[in-house]
Amino acid sequence: MKASERWHSDRLQQDITLVRWGVAGTPVLLFSTAGGDAEEVERHHLVGACGDLLAAGRVKIYSCDGIASRTMMAGDSSPEHRMWLLNQFQQCVRHEIVPAIHADSGGTEQPVIAAGASIGAFNALAVLCRFPEVFSHAICMSGTYDLQPMYDGRFSDELYYSSPLHFLPGLDENGLGPLRQRFAVLASGEGEWEDIGETWRVAHVLGMAGVPNRVDSWGPDFRHDWPTWWQMLPQYLKELVPG
Repeated sequence: MKASERWHSDRLQQDITLVRWGVAGTPVLLFSTAGGDAEEVERHHLVGACGDLLAAGRVKIYSCDGIASRTMMAGDSSPEHRMWLLNQFQQCVRHEIVPAIHADSGGTEQPVIAAGASIGAFNALAVLCRFPEVFSHAICMSGTYDLQPMYDGRFSDELYYSSPLHFLPGLDENGLGPLRQRFAVLASGEGEWEDIGETWRVAHVLGMAGVPNRVDSWGPDFRHDWPTWWQMLPQYLKELVPG
């Protein structure tokens, strides 16, 4: 079963769409790749790859427009505006998307699993680290975690607070306490267009902060592409979601 809703976000200063597949189970917020809309994950068959989990009522999958990533990749606005929009997008996820997911679940404030591939992996890890009160796990596939080069090398407080590579080392024990009860899976192939070095780098930062995580290398036969993620996502959901 598929449903969607759209509203105007004052935080983003534009409309955003949230789509849901499934009727019961653990909520999973699946972020699009760079520039993708809310239905990108369906068009590229990533939702279909989780069909047995959806049919069994183990998960409900949600996806929203990748507004910040789309603007970042387009590069037609200033780096400062693009970094501002990244922070606002994450705030929108916390204060608009997650409440919409909870409302769709009958008001039950069940923790959400964040997941995504490529830039979507960055977003999944970022919201887990920033908002562990509402996210329980992150499934990060083929992630790109250092976004500073995509902002012409610029840096700002907006990027600092949006990027786990940067803000995690600055968190105190109070900030790290809830996060140390969460878990991130960091998966990457080592085939064409993959860079597992980024995965190991962010794993080191998480480890130094005491945040539970695991790096899974899928080896040289898996490249940075949808068929890799078709295999990764259902495997990790089956591991993390109760049967």
